[in-house]
Amino acid sequence: MAAPWLCRDCLAFGTAAAAPARCGTCGSPRIRSHEELFSLSIAHVDCDAFYASVEKRDDPSLRDKPLIIGGGVRGVVSTCCYIARQSGVRSAMPMFKARQLCPDAVIIRPNMAKYVEVSRRIRGYMDALTPLVEPLSIDEAFLDLNGTQALHKAPPALVLARFAKAVETDIGVSISVGLSHNKFLAKVASDLDKPRGFAVIGAAETVSFLAPKPISLIYGVGKVLAETLRKDGLVTIGQLQDEPPENLMRRYGEMGARLSRLARGEDSRRISTGGEMKTVSSETTFNSDISSLEALSTELLNVTERLSERLKAKNIVGDTVTLKLKSAGFRLRTRARHLMIPTQLTNVIYETGLQLLAREIDGTAFRLIGIGVSGIDTADGTDPADLLEPAVARKAAAERAMDRVRTRFGREAVVRGKLYKPRPDGGPAAATSPDASPVAETMRADADPTLTENDRTEGKIR
Repeated sequence: MAAPWLCRDCLAFGTAAAAPARCGTCGSPRIRSHEELFSLSIAHVDCDAFYASVEKRDDPSLRDKPLIIGGGVRGVVSTCCYIARQSGVRSAMPMFKARQLCPDAVIIRPNMAKYVEVSRRIRGYMDALTPLVEPLSIDEAFLDLNGTQALHKAPPALVLARFAKAVETDIGVSISVGLSHNKFLAKVASDLDKPRGFAVIGAAETVSFLAPKPISLIYGVGKVLAETLRKDGLVTIGQLQDEPPENLMRRYGEMGARLSRLARGEDSRRISTGGEMKTVSSETTFNSDISSLEALSTELLNVTERLSERLKAKNIVGDTVTLKLKSAGFRLRTRARHLMIPTQLTNVIYETGLQLLAREIDGTAFRLIGIGVSGIDTADGTDPADLLEPAVARKAAAERAMDRVRTRFGREAVVRGKLYKPRPDGGPAAATSPDASPVAETMRADADPTLTENDRTEGKIR
C-alpha cells in the first residue's frame, strides 16, 4: 500500500510503496513516511534543549562543547545540551552532581529575558499557522491545524515541516514535532525522535504502539503511582489495556478511569487558547541556609523583581500572590494572599510576599524561597494609578520610570538599594537608593520554565 512521504530538508513530498532512503531532490536522509502523514492535524512542538540552544546560537564557540544552564553551589540544572546529556546530566539534577558527571562542561546562568524574547518570536511563527495554539511553557505548545489546509495550500505535516525549518533557519533554534490525532499522543510523539525530530503516531496504530510502553509514559503517572501499579502487577500500558475499565476504576478511582482511556490512546481534550499561563513564579536556592527576616527579605526582593520582569515582558498580571519556602530539612511551606487589583508591579508583589514571610519567621532555617502569582490575565487597564493608594501609586510611578531607564540603558543602570553590591572593579555604581546593603550571590534553576536566575535588583531612581 502506498504511503505519503516528506523530506524535512527541502520539503519535497510524494507517495510511494516504500519510503525512499534519501530524498530524490536534495539527497537528504531526513525522510518521514507514514500512511496517515497527511491526514493528522494535532501537533505538539517542543524546542530542543531550549536555553542551551539559544546560548549556543549566540556563542558559536560553544557549539561542540557540553553546556549546562544553571549555577550556584546548591542550585540545580535548568537544562543542558545533548552533548552534556551523553555524560548523564539531566534537567533538575543538583549542580554538584552535574559537575561530577561532566567536569568539562561550560556552565552559564539562565538569561530569562533573552529566552522569553526568543520564545515570543517562535510563538509568532505558530500564530501564523493556526489560531489554535495552546502554550504549555516557554518552549512548547500544542497546535491544532485542522481546517487550515485551504489556507496554507498544504497538509498540516508539510506546514509543520516548513515551520520547523523556518524557526531553525531564522531564529537559530531547533525544534521537534509530534503529530497525531490527539494531544496525548502528539506529546508522546514529540519525544520519540529528539533532537530535530518529526514523529507520527497514527490512529490505526495507537493501541499496538502503546501496548509495550511502560505505564510511566502516561502523563501524570509519577514514581509513586508507577510503584503502586507495579506492586499490583501492572507495568506496561498493554496490561492496562487488558484490564476492564470498571476494574481500574474500582481499584484507583477517577485515576483508574483516566488510565483506562489513555492506555487506549483516547483523549478528547481540545486545544485551549484561553489560559496561556496559570502561574508564573521565580525562586532561588541559597548557598547557605537562612533564618533571619532581613536576609530572607533581600532574597525575596531579588526573585520578586525577576518575576515582575517576566510579567511585564508578557504583558500579564496576577491577582494572587503565593510565597514558597523550603526548610533545611526539605519541608515545604506555601502561603497565599488574594489581591483586590491584579498586578505585575515588583513593589506590590514584594510587600504582599513580605507580609506572608514575616509570619513564617520562627527560627527555622530555609534553603529556598520563591514567589509566584496566579489568576493570570492580560495587563490592559491593570495597576491603574487612580485606584492605588497614594503611597503605592508613587512607588508604582517610580518603578515604571526605572523600567524605562533599564529599557534604554540596560538592567544594571538602576539597582534597587536593598540589593546593591559595590562593583568589584571599583568602577562607577548604578543609580541606587541610600539603603544599600549586601546580598549573597545565589542561584537556582531547573526544568520549570518559570524559574529565573538570581541577580541584583531593588532601588530608587535619582
